[in-house]
Amino acid sequence: MGRRRVVLSVVAVVVVAGLGVSLYLFQPWRLVTDREVREALPSVTEPLAAGTGGPPVTGGPPADVVLAAGDFVTHEHDTSGRAQLVRLADGRRQLLLRGLNTSDGPDLRVWLTDRKVLSGRAGWQVFDDGRWVELGRLRGNIGDQAYDIPASVDLDGLRSVSIWCKRFAVSFGAAPLTVAGTGSAPA
Repeated sequence: MGRRRVVLSVVAVVVVAGLGVSLYLFQPWRLVTDREVREALPSVTEPLAAGTGGPPVTGGPPADVVLAAGDFVTHEHDTSGRAQLVRLADGRRQLLLRGLNTSDGPDLRVWLTDRKVLSGRAGWQVFDDGRWVELGRLRGNIGDQAYDIPASVDLDGLRSVSIWCKRFAVSFGAAPLTVAGTGSAPA
């Protein structure tokens, strides 16, 4: 009888410890919670595609300019919204996330990467295979937010944005960054 009690006690301790570790790692409640962010974003106009007959930009004060943009595609979790890489009139660069809607999750980051955005499961884990720049923790899984891009970051070859779960090395969703009218990444 005494030995059985010891075995049951050990099993109970292992189960409770395993449950605690699982809850810490997976944080399942975050799949049903939302963190909404509504930052004031600069007003920018995306350039017209080449040959559309839009008015030419002439003189005047410096303006906020969209360098590249793209819409999010779903990877591990349903994700939608628009990413815009912008140069502000004062010379600073920012990544704007407009209308972002994804799942909340543990350890989510915003990355600029050199990887091509692939649809479906093929694109879930490609972003840490090449060059990436972390802009910070995702402040909210819903809403509008801006991330400063340090002046030291070379944008040449960076062609996508990923909402990256660092804990599980998987993309929740990603957006290709293309220059309007060219289909190419920003230089």
